[in-house]
Amino acid sequence: MGRLRVKSDYETLRNARIVENQARLASLGLHKTISELRSIVSSAKSEKTQLRKWQKKDYEITPLRRSNRLKRTPAASTCTSNFLRRSSRLRGSDIGEENGSNSSSGEGEEKRPANAPLVKTYGARHQLSPKDSARRCRRKEGRGCVYNSVFGICCHFCRQKTLCAEEDCKRCGNLDVNQPCIGKTDCSVCHSSNGVLCRACLKLRYGEELEEVRENKEWMCPHCIEEKGINPYWICNSSICLKNRRMAPTGIAIYRALELGYKSVAHLLMDELQRRDPS
Repeated sequence: MGRLRVKSDYETLRNARIVENQARLASLGLHKTISELRSIVSSAKSEKTQLRKWQKKDYEITPLRRSNRLKRTPAASTCTSNFLRRSSRLRGSDIGEENGSNSSSGEGEEKRPANAPLVKTYGARHQLSPKDSARRCRRKEGRGCVYNSVFGICCHFCRQKTLCAEEDCKRCGNLDVNQPCIGKTDCSVCHSSNGVLCRACLKLRYGEELEEVRENKEWMCPHCIEEKGINPYWICNSSICLKNRRMAPTGIAIYRALELGYKSVAHLLMDELQRRDPS
C-alpha cells in the first residue's frame, strides 16, 4: 500500500478559492451549471433549424413583368430626341456597339435580327487569333468558350457573351458584323434579346435543336409563345424571368429532369405548372 499524499499549500489555497467563487456566483444568482447552459443553447439551435427547414415551393403562373423598351411603348419620361447616348470611351475607340439589338440611327434603316446586332468598327479590320479560332471550333467537344465583349452575342439564359462554335459562322469566325450568328437563335416575332439562345441552353433548357430552329423561319421564343397563348405553361426558365415571376430559379435542374424522363427543364417545369394549376 502506498502512502497517502498530503495536500500541498497550493491545493489547499486553490480549493478555498473554488469554494469562495462558488459562493459568490450563488449570491449573484449565477448558479446555472454548464450542462444547463448547454441544454439551453442546444434547444435554441434546434428551434432555429426547425424554422429554417426547407419547404417545397409551389409554382404559380404570374404575369411576367416587362419594361417599356421590350413592349416597344414609349415611356412618359422618355426624351423626345432619338440620339444614341455614347460614352467618351466608345467615341474615342475604333469599335462601337449599339445599345440594343434592334436600335438604328435612322427610321429608314432595316431592323436587324437579335443574332446580328449592329457593331460599328469605323473601318478597322479585326481578326481572331489562330489560338482563339481553334478553341472556338473545339467548343462543341469541350468547354472551349471564347469570350468577346464586342463581337460576341449574349445568350438570354447563360448570359455569356461568347463566340459560337459553328464552323460556317462568318460573324464569329471572320468577325463579319454584317452577317448573323448562326450559333444563336432569333425569334421571328419579337427579334429581341429574349429570343437569343446558344446551342447548349436551347438543348438543355428547352429541348430544341439548333439546326431545326434555323430551318424553321417561324420559330418563336418562349416569351412570344406565352403572349400569343399558344401554350400558357411553356414559359422561359431563365433566372431573370423566373425572378420577375416571383419564382425560385431552377438552377441545374437538367439532371433531375433527365432522371424523371423529361426532355428538358422547360418540359419539367411545364408539367409541374400544369399539375399545380387549380383550373
